[in-house]
Amino acid sequence: MSKKDTRAAKDARETKGGRDVNDTAYDAIIVGGGHNGLVNGAYLAKSGLKVLILERRHLVGGAAITEELWPGFSFTTFSYALSLLRPDIIHDLDLVKHGFMPLLMSSTFAPMESGDYLLIGQDHGVNQREIARHSKHDADAYDRYNHDMNKVLQALKPLLDAPPPNLFSDDPEEMLALAGLGARFKALPKDVLHNAVRLLTGSAADFLDDYFESDILKGYLASSSIIGTRVGPYSQGSGLVLLYHLLGEHDGEFGAWAFHKGGNGGFTQVLSRAAAAFGADIRLEAPVTHVRTDGGRVRGVALEDGTEYDAPIVVSALDPRRTFLELVDPRELPTDLVDAIGRFRFQGTSAKVNFALDGLPVYPALAGREDHYRGFTNIGPSMEYLERAFDEGKYGWYSSRPYLDCALQSTIDPDMAPPGKHVMSCFVQYAPYHLRESNWDAEKTNLGDTVQRTLESFFPGFGDLVLHREEVTPLHIERTVGLSEGNIFAGEFLAPQMYSFRPAPGFADYRTPITGYYQCGSGTHPGGCVMGAPGKLAAARIIGDRETGRAPRR
Repeated sequence: MSKKDTRAAKDARETKGGRDVNDTAYDAIIVGGGHNGLVNGAYLAKSGLKVLILERRHLVGGAAITEELWPGFSFTTFSYALSLLRPDIIHDLDLVKHGFMPLLMSSTFAPMESGDYLLIGQDHGVNQREIARHSKHDADAYDRYNHDMNKVLQALKPLLDAPPPNLFSDDPEEMLALAGLGARFKALPKDVLHNAVRLLTGSAADFLDDYFESDILKGYLASSSIIGTRVGPYSQGSGLVLLYHLLGEHDGEFGAWAFHKGGNGGFTQVLSRAAAAFGADIRLEAPVTHVRTDGGRVRGVALEDGTEYDAPIVVSALDPRRTFLELVDPRELPTDLVDAIGRFRFQGTSAKVNFALDGLPVYPALAGREDHYRGFTNIGPSMEYLERAFDEGKYGWYSSRPYLDCALQSTIDPDMAPPGKHVMSCFVQYAPYHLRESNWDAEKTNLGDTVQRTLESFFPGFGDLVLHREEVTPLHIERTVGLSEGNIFAGEFLAPQMYSFRPAPGFADYRTPITGYYQCGSGTHPGGCVMGAPGKLAAARIIGDRETGRAPRR
């Protein structure tokens, strides 16, 4: 962890809202100081509640952290970019006041195995000419694709910012919400509705094949359909993953991504300062062993060191397995919920390899240029390349030639590395949590070698630049961050466990069957990525229940 983050962690540890640090009674306790836990705690504190956020590690952020893993080099160890962060959270929590500073990742550079490349940036005319180099047909089709996709995104975007209706409730409010949802879809133009259904239920490959013919463009676009999920571009369900990632925005532009100053750890430190400013207390190195209950009602939490805190509201920002099967006794829960959580798919399939570099990699066709490193470098030159990588992953082994989503973050934020040096973040797909004939403790270094070898094949001499390398396997993610099976979304993006079914049918409203016990992690609607919506929506539910005096179901 960098000196800057060490100071921020110390600030958070000593932030007690002006109250007695020995006070053990609160209005609400949040278990987990990841970004959703911080957002939830900030909103609850803003509403006037006395809030305590408990984080088991030495710094807040969960998977959104920045660490100094090599002297002078700051790494976004796990998650590494912003896109799906809901804009209203920025305004509601005064994040700019607390240092919110997103930096646009302005391009995607997609190298090809032939030595050619595709470089997409912010200039529409330049993009058209670049695509036309590969296919004049695709240059014309690109505008039509974006137009059609944007209409679907506009239709679905409101679903990110509202809780899903409970399909199994007789509550008039729930029935009204369900009727409103049906009316919304019924009012859509036929082509928009049809495209939405195709994407939600089908494959990205089928959809993209309707528009494009060039391998490199389809590979670049299809890469967003496999991130973090055990699907290939030809799999049913990959269309949903593509759609989800495109719903993100930066300055109102769908699909645009940003890098926060100081990395995602810089962003979660901003959230921590905002929560503290509203009066939330944050305690680090405070692992919760269990939620205390009595007669089906929450009483507080107990820590590993024996400390107990009292509160009528406890919110779990952890994943569904930990929320329902570990923090509480499953015998207190309905059998159908326990069974559903037991079937909930995690099966993490992503890894990361982070590099400290002595300089910028050289792509022979762009030797002498650096502008192509101002965003993402997409190692996935065709849908077939992505599918071959998936073939190994689905049979229990990491890809010998993986898909890589890379970012030289020091080109965007020079403070991430010493002058003339660089940090490179490489997201790796596929790396299944369960390996067929080995384990991740044994294969960790081999994974790093595989990624480095793949990069060397595109960037000759890459290995000579490597000063330090850090492998982050699904097992390491689980051990360090607490995400079950290392799933980066706290549960896969599969249709049976999204929207009204996330994390279980009838339990997608952020409440639980235990009175006063709520959930706000990425395993709830709308899902993963650094978006904050689960934390915000859960806070609205809690505040609403308090105002109406309504107790959660039992």
